[in-house]
Formats: sequence, C-alpha cells, structure tokens
Amino acid sequence: MPERQATGREVPFRGGGFAPKPVRWVGLSVFAVLLAAWEIGTRTGWIGNLTLPRLSGVGQVFVDLYDSGLLWQHLLPSLERLAAGAAIGAVAGIGVGVLIGLFSLVRAGLVPLVAAIFPIPKIALLPLFVIWFGIGEGSKYALIAFGTFTPTVVATYGAVDNVDRGLIRMGQSFGLGWFSIVWKIVLPGALPGILSGLRVSLAIAIILLVAAEMLGAEYGIGAYILEAGSLYDLERLFAGVIILSILGVLTSWLIGLAERALLAWRE
Repeated sequence: MPERQATGREVPFRGGGFAPKPVRWVGLSVFAVLLAAWEIGTRTGWIGNLTLPRLSGVGQVFVDLYDSGLLWQHLLPSLERLAAGAAIGAVAGIGVGVLIGLFSLVRAGLVPLVAAIFPIPKIALLPLFVIWFGIGEGSKYALIAFGTFTPTVVATYGAVDNVDRGLIRMGQSFGLGWFSIVWKIVLPGALPGILSGLRVSLAIAIILLVAAEMLGAEYGIGAYILEAGSLYDLERLFAGVIILSILGVLTSWLIGLAERALLAWRE
C-alpha cells in the first residue's frame, strides 16, 4: 500500500524490485532476427555455403523428413531414450541428494564419492557402459541416467543446505516433528534449487543422448547427425542440430511450467 508523507503526497511502493517480469515476443524476435540474418547472409554470399547452408534448404530437409516419415523414425527413439534415462537419473539424483542434505552419516560417506565421480566426462565412460550393458538400448539408458544423476545430486543437496535455518528453527519452536519439518519446510525451500539444477541435468542428458546414439544406433537424432556429417551434407546436419536445439528449448519450457505450478507459493 502506498505510504503518505506529512504533506499528504503518496510515496510509491518500492518493495517489488528485482522480480523478473515476462516480456512478450522479445525471445521470438531475437530468433526471427537471427534466422533472417542467416538466410540473407547465405543468399547474398556474405556467408559461404561451406560455413552455413541456406535456411530455406534446411527447412526443405524438414519437409522431406516429415513427408518420408523419417522424422518420427529418428525422433521417437531419441525421445524415449531421453525420457527414460533422464527420469531414472533425476529421480535417483534427487533421492540421494536429499539424503545427503538430511543425514550427516550419508553426507560423510557419499559426498567424497560424488566429488570424485562428478568431474569425469561421462562420454568417456560410453565404451565401459557398452561392455557392461551391451551395444543395445541398455548402454544408452545407463549413460544418460548416470550423466543426469551426478549434477542432480550436487544441485539437490546444495539446495537442501541453502534452506533458511531460521525457518527450520521456527518450525521446531512450534513443536513440528522431524518429518513435518522436512515435508513442509525443507523440501519446499529446496525445490527452487532442485528445479534449477534439473535444467542443467537435462541439457547434459541431451548431449549424452547424441553421443550414445552415434554408437550402435540405427535410428535417433545422434545417428542421423552422424550420417549427415559423414556425407558432408550440411543441410541435413543443421536440421539435426536444430532438432536438438528445439529439444533443449522444450525441456527448459517444461521445467518452467513445473516451476510455475510447484512454486506458486512464492508469489
């Protein structure tokens, strides 16, 4: 509510700063400008054909993929692998991260292990997963799940650690039990950090999906990109890259929907 000074003049409320506000059409406008510059640059010769193909040519590739049915033959297996592997890794990572954040014994035992595993490039482990799980779907699911697991663990227990301890002490002073404090204070307080960590984890999952599909997959976006690259077909190659970019945007959008649904209490 606006306050009044001694003169009776209203003083505007200044407590709403630093709150992000949605600005419509700016993101789409940036994409539109970049795509227009891409098409104009390749048509006028400012951008060589060996650097970027024409955007219209890439669009025709999408039309051909859709008409031939190859788009779904490549896209659906990738979506299945991404959804299954990322779900396994994220659920396991959140569970382990919460345990690390809540129990000192678990923290003492697992944090050094997670710290040792986290810096390892997960792509380097793909041959090992192939040996363990075979060249089929098992190794692909395992690689994506493991690559999603470690950053989710780190983000989750960091989010639990950052929950305001004053709120926890307030709950204790009101006589709440341990489970109630965890369920009503700790987990809601950690949820923003967990969802933020999932954005990074899902981006890593998409990268690992491509790497896994480049080895022993007949269909999938990674297999499609590998085939296009081996033929030096830039239009098909960029079509595959654009599909991956769209996947990344969609996963970020889904996380945004989850944030608006689960974090409405912050407003």
